[in-house]
Amino acid sequence: MELLAERLAQAAGLIRLSGGAVALTGAGVSTESGIPDFRSRNGLWSRFDPLEYGTLGAFRRDPCKVWAMLAELLAIVDAQPNAGHLAMAALEQRGWLHGIITQNIDGLHQKAGSRNVIEFHGSLATFSCPSCGQSCSLDMVLARQLPPHCLCGAVLKPDVVFFDELIPPQALRRSGQLLARAGVLIVAGTSCQVAPASMLPNSFRQKGGTVIEINLESALTGVADITLTGSFSQIMTDLAAALP
Repeated sequence: MELLAERLAQAAGLIRLSGGAVALTGAGVSTESGIPDFRSRNGLWSRFDPLEYGTLGAFRRDPCKVWAMLAELLAIVDAQPNAGHLAMAALEQRGWLHGIITQNIDGLHQKAGSRNVIEFHGSLATFSCPSCGQSCSLDMVLARQLPPHCLCGAVLKPDVVFFDELIPPQALRRSGQLLARAGVLIVAGTSCQVAPASMLPNSFRQKGGTVIEINLESALTGVADITLTGSFSQIMTDLAAALP
């Protein structure tokens, strides 16, 4: 505990020195909100093969089959932010956190009050028709029988980035701009296994930035300058308390 407290103090000092930080978050920040990690023992990919259910190719071949998985995924829209999400929002309001690049599609950072959130992998907030381009809100989709169909008859696709899709250019551009102006990157709750987000911490450090990792166990050995091991909610709450 003493070592963790020491590292927390060091992390807060580095953020103060740099004038603020940017965060990169993954599935681990939402597990305390009741959303299983996709890759955990009980995660979505333990029951649905991502190559069969998580690609645009799979959706085009059999959208109704993919919607068997998406129907389960929609349960996360009822989840609420945890203390870690709220701490990040508070740090943004106080000027210590300049923005969040999230790999999550759950919208919990926004629910917590964070304003500058870049959704690297899209979100479940909107759905689009792959045939005519019509856009629908989450509320409209939830009011329909699943799988939801567009007025043109095609099955709607959530505006999330499947494994064989490219990251939206706007998300890449905004992320690059955010990181270029930052001195510290807080990497929280991600195993850094999915590219290109997984490459951001190493690239940031190579350009002279400081990387602070928050995770149950380190995924950034040799990259993170400071690793804070433990609960995301508790560590973020303590880190926020250490910054005025």
